[in-house]
Amino acid sequence: MLENLEKYHIILASNSPRRRELLGGLGIKFEVKVLPDIEESYPDDLSVSQIAEFIAKEKAEAYRNQIADNDLIITADTIVIADDEVMGKPVDAADATRMLHRLSGRAHQVTTGVCLTTKTQQRRFSVTTDVTFKQLSDEEIQYYVETYRPFDKAGAYGIQEWIGYVGCIGLHGSYYNVMGLPVQRIYSELLTL
Repeated sequence: MLENLEKYHIILASNSPRRRELLGGLGIKFEVKVLPDIEESYPDDLSVSQIAEFIAKEKAEAYRNQIADNDLIITADTIVIADDEVMGKPVDAADATRMLHRLSGRAHQVTTGVCLTTKTQQRRFSVTTDVTFKQLSDEEIQYYVETYRPFDKAGAYGIQEWIGYVGCIGLHGSYYNVMGLPVQRIYSELLTL
């Protein structure tokens, strides 16, 4: 289906096992290559809807001087937004617990920004999914944080884990976007390269 990609050496610039699994699901060959210590900050005046795409672009820029003529670099960043507050990765169990209490019993947004970069072009986009959690009990939150230790996940949760099974009561948009990579949109973009 994606024969047009045969001319590219595709590089997924992410350590995320979820992103590797999701991109692999498209049936394309790719290599994982991650540069250390890439900055994930953003300007204070940026609107929350632009942050994930901005960070994905910044990640791509870190690879700019290493891109070969046939390389296609895929970078991404996922954020969780509740009442215009960006919830990044928790620093510890207390922070994860705080975040999950904030998301409990309400809707929030998950936005993933993606950047597709070659030597000669760059495409950027973001996808947002609305997610609603039931009212989570203190015991459910404590169990999830202690058992799954979601410290590498924006908003302190993985939708594909236990908390998603018992807590998610509504989802509007791409489920895979909530996991960390909007593969349907990436597929559509890759078709036109």
